[in-house]
Amino acid sequence: MVNTTVGATEVIKVSGNQRNQQPDLLAVEEPLEIRLNYGPLESRQEKAIAVTMRTPGHDHELALGFLSTEGIVKSKGEIVSISHCENVKEEERGNVVKVALHPEVDFDIKQLERHFYTNSSCGVCGKASIESVETGCRVIINQDVFIEKMMHEAPDKLRAAQKVFEYTGGLHAAGFFNLMGELEMMREDVGRHNALDKLIGAGIEMEKDLSHGFVLVSGRASFELIQKAAMASIPVLAAVGAPSSLAVDLAKKMNMTLLGFVRNNSFNIYCGVQRVQSS
Repeated sequence: MVNTTVGATEVIKVSGNQRNQQPDLLAVEEPLEIRLNYGPLESRQEKAIAVTMRTPGHDHELALGFLSTEGIVKSKGEIVSISHCENVKEEERGNVVKVALHPEVDFDIKQLERHFYTNSSCGVCGKASIESVETGCRVIINQDVFIEKMMHEAPDKLRAAQKVFEYTGGLHAAGFFNLMGELEMMREDVGRHNALDKLIGAGIEMEKDLSHGFVLVSGRASFELIQKAAMASIPVLAAVGAPSSLAVDLAKKMNMTLLGFVRNNSFNIYCGVQRVQSS
């Protein structure tokens, strides 16, 4: 593997009236193609199903999380193997992952024809998107309770665990916190959705139940992040930034708890207040 998460460059640093050339570090961004190998043994098929711009690292978890949040696989046992493809062009090496489904997994390629539209000005698209998610996962019934102090402390814990961000300042993060408010897993990526897919994929790989805890994301809470959290049965999604209107609508439909602006010892509760207690 030649990929790295951090790259070097030269910048002109401007400070007041002074200009100085100096080295700087960047978060690496490269495409990852996910290929799916599926079907009965006598008639296996292979198809490229997605390309996402991501930070190299935890690619297997990213693929696994993506397939899970797209509703293609429901458990680790439905996958035979995940591997980087070696028989590719030199420039593609390390950037193509093949996922082999178990021959008994009933997969229809039309499953991938689902489209989510996050444009909050499109009422029809928003309604169709929410209905599509509702048919793909169950309404969350978990009623675990978390105290406010856990939410206040979570951003600092997540930030302290972001090793690559420390060097580049250019990555999003998603962290899973247990019922005691302890950070158990964290993944970084240039894409918010990729960071969450990596986290969910890691949970599946380790057979960890993500329905008992909460997830904090470093950016805003988009519709897509709520969709992915719902597919993983995550009861509480907290975001350092703001949620979108469609994200709030979906969170309410799925009986999720959604927090926004979780920073500086404060936050907003948009829905699911019963899971957050003052003490």
